Amino acid sequence: MEPTKSFEELSAWKKSHEFVLEVYKITEQFPKNEVFGLTSQFRRASISIAANIAEGYKKKGKNDKLRFYNISQGSLEECKYYLILSKDLKYISKEQWSDMSDRLNEASKLLNTYCRAIADSD
Repeated sequence: MEPTKSFEELSAWKKSHEFVLEVYKITEQFPKNEVFGLTSQFRRASISIAANIAEGYKKKGKNDKLRFYNISQGSLEECKYYLILSKDLKYISKEQWSDMSDRLNEASKLLNTYCRAIADSD
């Protein structure tokens, strides 16, 4: 397998970026009183997933790379909570929650696999 040349080639980043775009789309429909609350927090956390993958990609040391990917994993978990909260507040439907949760879980699996490969490398 040929090494990647850019973070944009990473499946984990691609899935995370798709998730960010979906978060922006669904939060457009949130109540206006959530602009500085849930909408802002949800968008920030979703961006952090993809942004930390991108930043970690260029780090030279294994530990430095894994630190950024761990931050990304934390933001991913934060987004899982925001999805639950959005569903419970009835800002999104159960179908939207299910679709978004599936997207997030897929990104999580890809990121975990990537982290394991880095951790196990010499």
